[in-house]
Amino acid sequence: MNNFEYIQPETLKQASQALGKDWHTSLPFAGGTDLLGLMKDRIESPQQLVNLKSLVGLDKITYTPGKGLTIGALVTITEIADDAKINEKYSVLAQAAKEVASPQLRNIGTIGGNICQRPRCWYFRGEFHCLRKGGDFCYAVEGRNKFHCIVGGGPCFIVHPSDTAVALTALNAKVAIFSGKKSRTVPIKEFFVLPDQNVERENILRPGEILTEIQIPDVNPDTKSGYLKVKERGAWDFAVVSVAAVVQKNGMSFQSGSVALGGVAPIPWFEKEISSYLSNLKANQDAIEDLSKKALSDAEPLENNAYKLPLTQNLIKKLLIKLTS
Repeated sequence: MNNFEYIQPETLKQASQALGKDWHTSLPFAGGTDLLGLMKDRIESPQQLVNLKSLVGLDKITYTPGKGLTIGALVTITEIADDAKINEKYSVLAQAAKEVASPQLRNIGTIGGNICQRPRCWYFRGEFHCLRKGGDFCYAVEGRNKFHCIVGGGPCFIVHPSDTAVALTALNAKVAIFSGKKSRTVPIKEFFVLPDQNVERENILRPGEILTEIQIPDVNPDTKSGYLKVKERGAWDFAVVSVAAVVQKNGMSFQSGSVALGGVAPIPWFEKEISSYLSNLKANQDAIEDLSKKALSDAEPLENNAYKLPLTQNLIKKLLIKLTS
């Protein structure tokens, strides 16, 4: 990798100022589990890295009854997976965190870095000057596209690699973003961007902006949630397809619910149709099976990934049936 300057800011303001040039010049560094690989492969060659790990207050998990959960961006994936309150009230997030990478990487990787990680497309990670790297062609269109998206694609067909981002989407989370002296909060569904909005970036962060925390609203005692993931291999791997669901039951029916998908789109994909139909749906196998067939009604698979559609539908059915018990 190229030589770079390592900057250790003492405050968020200093970090923001150091990052306020452009993405090719200055990059934030926390766990580094993704960034270091990108630098070794010369996909990223920053002139400086800005260390965020010493910034005070970004490594806490705080639960406030009636208000909800706040997770600092520097909290590690292991801390989320092991947190008692998250396992009790937000089990979908704990389950997703436990699916991330290997124990060693979960011990180092942060939640902020996990949801901001770059795609694992083998053309983007390989020696191809693709659209996402400033080129003029997406090689997945006519190339090896077994793991690429079936919805939301074009002109680039990546899938978003984060497990936790899918769970946070189902939980209707928000993210806090610091820039200069100001902080703003946006719904996580508005944090990620599709390729037709910005083909070179995966989220709305601009140079100088720092993701500082994640805010999740409180859930009522009747809420149940879960996360299921299909991988190509038994060892740690990224999702071929994943499903996160958060539901509220009322007797023998779902009162409401939220379903998000991973491995099928360039962003964590909120399944609007399935989520809306969960309201007052009978919580039995026949109704759930009929509902799951409505998933991804606008899917447009590529040549080698049509299998993802029935796989996703069956995974939704499996998870919702599991949450009825």
